[in-house]
Amino acid sequence: MSEITPDLVRHLGVLARIELSDEEVQSLTGQLDAIVDNIAKVSEVATPDVVATSHPIPLENVFRPDVVQQQLSREQVLQNAPDQADGRFRVTAILGEEQ
Repeated sequence: MSEITPDLVRHLGVLARIELSDEEVQSLTGQLDAIVDNIAKVSEVATPDVVATSHPIPLENVFRPDVVQQQLSREQVLQNAPDQADGRFRVTAILGEEQ
C-alpha cells in the first residue's frame, strides 16, 4: 500500500541528521511501512462528519470564586515550621551567599 523504500529512509535520515547503518535502514523501512499502512487504515475509517478533537473528553478549567476567606495568622502559619526567625521561615542557604 505504501511506498517506503530504503532510499526514502536514508533520505529521511539525512534530513533528520541521523547516520543510519544498512541494518537500521532495513529495519526502519519495515517499521515505517507498517506505520504508514496503519495511518492509511485509520484514514479510511475516519468520516467527514466526525468532529476533530484534540482530547477524548472535553476539558475546561474549574475555578473557585476569587473571594477573601479566613486567613491564618503569622503565628498559626509558623507554628509547625521546623525553624523560624523574626517571624519568617528560616531555610538552609542554597546559593552559598552569607548575609
